[in-house]
Amino acid sequence: MAMGKYSRVDGKKSSSYGLTITIVVLVSLCLVGGWMFMSPPADSVGYSSTSDTAKDSETRKEEGDGDLKKVDNEAVTEKKESEKSAEGNKLDESFGEKTEAVEERKESDDSNGDETKEKEKTQLEESKSEDGNGNEEKSEESVSETEESTEKSNGKDVFPAGDQAEITKETRAGDGAWSTQLVESQKEKKSQESSSLSKDQSSSSFGWKTCNVTAGPDYIPCLDNWQAIKKLQSTMHYEHRERHCPEESPRCLVSLPDGYKRSIKWPSSREKIWYKNVPHTKLAEIKGHQNWVKMSGEHLTFPGGGTQFKNGALHYIDFIQQSHPPIAWGNRTRVILDVGCGVASFGGYLFERDVLALSFAPKDEHEAQVQFALERGIPAMLNVMGTKRLPFPGSVFDLIHCARCRVPWHIEGGKLLLELNRALRPGGFFVWSATPVYRKNEEDSGIWKAMSELTKAMCWKLVTIKKDKLNEVGAAIYQKPTSNKCYNKRPQNDPPLCKDSDDQNAAWNVPLEACLHKVTEDASKRGAVWPNMWPERLETAPEWLDSKEGVYGKPAPEDFAADQDKWKAVVSESYLNGMGIDWSNVRNVMDMRAVYGGFAAALKDLKLWVMNVVPVDAPDTLPIIYERGLFG
Repeated sequence: MAMGKYSRVDGKKSSSYGLTITIVVLVSLCLVGGWMFMSPPADSVGYSSTSDTAKDSETRKEEGDGDLKKVDNEAVTEKKESEKSAEGNKLDESFGEKTEAVEERKESDDSNGDETKEKEKTQLEESKSEDGNGNEEKSEESVSETEESTEKSNGKDVFPAGDQAEITKETRAGDGAWSTQLVESQKEKKSQESSSLSKDQSSSSFGWKTCNVTAGPDYIPCLDNWQAIKKLQSTMHYEHRERHCPEESPRCLVSLPDGYKRSIKWPSSREKIWYKNVPHTKLAEIKGHQNWVKMSGEHLTFPGGGTQFKNGALHYIDFIQQSHPPIAWGNRTRVILDVGCGVASFGGYLFERDVLALSFAPKDEHEAQVQFALERGIPAMLNVMGTKRLPFPGSVFDLIHCARCRVPWHIEGGKLLLELNRALRPGGFFVWSATPVYRKNEEDSGIWKAMSELTKAMCWKLVTIKKDKLNEVGAAIYQKPTSNKCYNKRPQNDPPLCKDSDDQNAAWNVPLEACLHKVTEDASKRGAVWPNMWPERLETAPEWLDSKEGVYGKPAPEDFAADQDKWKAVVSESYLNGMGIDWSNVRNVMDMRAVYGGFAAALKDLKLWVMNVVPVDAPDTLPIIYERGLFG
């Protein structure tokens, strides 16, 4: 119909009839525009109605062509010209684009009918497109929700194909046991949306500054917060060595040491590092005679010794297994904790036995011993056994080691040793090679007696005491019970059993308590059964996951398997081949959203280690990571 109308205009350019029709069209559009301008802001439905009105107006106009012929042309012309002038002034302000398009069409009617027709068609299509925009978005959201609902009900495709870099949509986290991540993510998105404007305005003018601190390259915000440390009422329990994080995180860059170089590649870094990367000599001066660390030109060298193994860490490692073969390095024993690690030579050489050792020591008078360890390529972290629990779940370490770690295990009801008991897996071993084990002076004998009484009360079994003649040291090896029988038979409830409400997996800023956690005896729960031998445990879902819901809302074993397959594909297709990373230069990696540890597991064949991080407000999947033979 519209095409026929414009054909008539082309055929009779000078007729008053054609002019009348043109004026009617203009007035109709002006009236519609005025109505839209006077209406309140509308959603997508409103815009759709406007479009429909315009269409109806044109339809009525075309149907009334015969009646319009009867109207006096001159009167209509004068009246419409007046109305056009008044309405046009309104439209100039709010609908300039439409008015210009209409006037352009009017001016070109006599000279180029085809062009006018094309412009009208284009404008109509654009109007339709704009009017339908909101409905289209709603339609897409509806389709997305429908697809997501279908996927949840069908229980399929929890994870996308391997070429997708992220694990599904966050909305896939179910409403069950693992819903925290979804809630936190939604809150973060709302926060980001509300502050996006201010971020855009400030990002261009914001510049990172170097931290203006006396510690220089050694600055650690949570350990160098002297304002908080000065307010401590006591430091008797090493409170000043614990974390005291600033209320507001510093927004500055920690400077590099002068003369810093790229770290030496593993495994050469285990024996030597660049001195200027960790420019501290005090430890070399104090411990040089014990083969800890020595100065050698522009390098710091680590002969592989220590206070307890002056003739090499590997000999000491083999001595421990020979003392008690069931330890079985790299088979039964995979993940261990080294307390008071020094420069972590023990953990560094355990890689030769396929054992992953997480070492920790405080930031104390020995300066940068943990920095030495990390520069060497050995897993280590700053921590102290003070007033709070270690930042690990309960019952996760296969073995815990202490070689003259300077921790008074026997005092205050054995509170510190009871913390190791919490972290040690039922059936796991505690290796203690301190001087009370092999020296008989008055002080050491007193400590040994107190430790013997304490470990007996804790139901730890002393499985062996052996002496290393070459290094002239000895080691006592204890084993944690696998049932509660001994606890129930004790003549006195000392140390007391922890309350049932005490969650042994709670570890973030939790005060220490001198109590024993019961051993899990239910085979369907974690801790009742020793994990599979290494390396089978890496890719096998623990049996205690069978009764749990996964992070993404499906049965946990399915989630576990899908996560594992997904990361294998992503790592092989992207990280190893498509990102330009020279993995020979990479020794340590931090996974900031580890979930099941699938990323670390996929990197197992590389000569590196991964620190898996699970945020405190995310589902607590760290026990699964440890069960796989990884740590975090």
